[in-house]
Amino acid sequence: MQLRKILVQNLRKIRKERGITQAALAEMCGTDTSYIGQIETGKRFPSLDLIEKMAKVLKISPHLLFYIESDDDTNEKPPKKKKDTISDTKKEELTNRLTDAIRKIVKNID
Repeated sequence: MQLRKILVQNLRKIRKERGITQAALAEMCGTDTSYIGQIETGKRFPSLDLIEKMAKVLKISPHLLFYIESDDDTNEKPPKKKKDTISDTKKEELTNRLTDAIRKIVKNID
């Protein structure tokens, strides 16, 4: 798949997912609505500066505009963010340890 086609598909998809119109994207990027339309139809290709601006408005990393979604395992996928989770048991244990430590400190102050 050509990079131009990938960019067109991803830009349109992400823009719509964010609920941003072509006019709004154009305004936030400092360009014309017709130019965004031409990019999304593959008639024009944006400069690197405009790609960076669009990515910033869409709140994504610019490289994701060129990301190919595929079931193919050979395709590099963007890294998933690791969720910081802690079990309720661990939370309770940490809370108890902190409470005990604070009590010891307070007791030594008195």
